[in-house]
Amino acid sequence: MRYADGPGADCEVFVGATVERLWALVTDIALPARHSPELQRVAWLDGADGPAPGARFEGYNRRAGMPDWRTVSEVVEVVEHRAFVWAVLDADGRFGAPVTDATGALARWRFELRPEDGGTLVRHSVVLGPGRSGVTRAIDARPEAEEKIVAFRLGELRTGMTATLEGIKSMAESGG
Repeated sequence: MRYADGPGADCEVFVGATVERLWALVTDIALPARHSPELQRVAWLDGADGPAPGARFEGYNRRAGMPDWRTVSEVVEVVEHRAFVWAVLDADGRFGAPVTDATGALARWRFELRPEDGGTLVRHSVVLGPGRSGVTRAIDARPEAEEKIVAFRLGELRTGMTATLEGIKSMAESGG
């Protein structure tokens, strides 16, 4: 798949807990940093203290062989007990001109919750682009390998999403 096509990945897990319990977990922006191999820490910006459309938070990331980096994300959709969505922006201009609008996001992340069989189905997904990112930088260097680069990155993201979902499941089912 090509980057311009908006490639994405998703993972899901059934959790033996209520939608309300899971909503509290998936809207805790610090939770993915507890489980992700890449996201290290997050903090709300501009006085925000919870998920609401327009609220922004910064995230600090680390990957082997790369310098650490910061992103700024903007919450773009909140449907209580159903969907929490944010767009990752290149506010610092790491990959080109600074991007402060969600329409030029590096990626769009989503948690969806659906009550099912006495528990909740939790789906975590990401769509890359359309903004420039580390993926586009790698493609610029090796355009003939674009599909492999995109597939590799999606695989890394699936690994992180799976770890996050397993962490959420464990916390929700254990009452942690």
